[in-house]
Amino acid sequence: MAAMTALLIGSLLVANTQGSFAPEYVALGDSYAAGVGTVGSSGQCGRSPAAYPSLYAAQHDLVNAHFEACSGASTADVVESQLGDLTPATSLVSITVGGTDVGFSDVMTTCVLSGDDACVDRVHQAEGVVNGPLGGNLSSMFQAIHAHAPNARVMVLGYPHVVEEDGPCSLSRTKRQALNEGADQLAEVMRDRASQAGATFVDARPAFAGHGYCADDAWINGVMFPNVSGSFHPNAAGQRLGYLPLLGG
Repeated sequence: MAAMTALLIGSLLVANTQGSFAPEYVALGDSYAAGVGTVGSSGQCGRSPAAYPSLYAAQHDLVNAHFEACSGASTADVVESQLGDLTPATSLVSITVGGTDVGFSDVMTTCVLSGDDACVDRVHQAEGVVNGPLGGNLSSMFQAIHAHAPNARVMVLGYPHVVEEDGPCSLSRTKRQALNEGADQLAEVMRDRASQAGATFVDARPAFAGHGYCADDAWINGVMFPNVSGSFHPNAAGQRLGYLPLLGG
């Protein structure tokens, strides 16, 4: 018995030195999680070393960290193409997703280029998706994540208010209010579905308050040229000071 115990302890020590007990982190999601809008964003997915998943992994010296977030990813894309690195050993999963499902890019394009009525109408269309199919899409995605990584803590980082309602801005107050009301509805659906799935929803709106587009110290980009894909996405400060603390960095 003593020899068997010694052998077991020895095996555990060897396994530990090989890093099998190291935390395993997988970052999923869309352009907000990939870091589009920051310097260093590159490749088809726009992943950046300035994105909150990269910052978190570096801050915690994580050896087993997998960055799967990709620009333009929907909840369906996460299920179809981002879950390959999830295993029963995965201890932490972070995700920001849902904006593509509701047509975020088209909403912002409409609100920038068109009048108040067109903007409000497009936001209402997006809200129809938020309060319609998005909830089921999120639930199905969370089920798939849990099936691949049953022991992981799943952190769902929400979206900020993209624009401040006060201060000088190229967007009218009507447009700004509509956009932020849409963001509020999205946050509530994300919170509800995450809770039902046993995941942790972390609200980004308080963290970014006072730092949306139109603020003096904006953590959200305005319209960017030539890299228009980074428009209305967090800049480096938004990733570092807004999102990273929400993940525990």
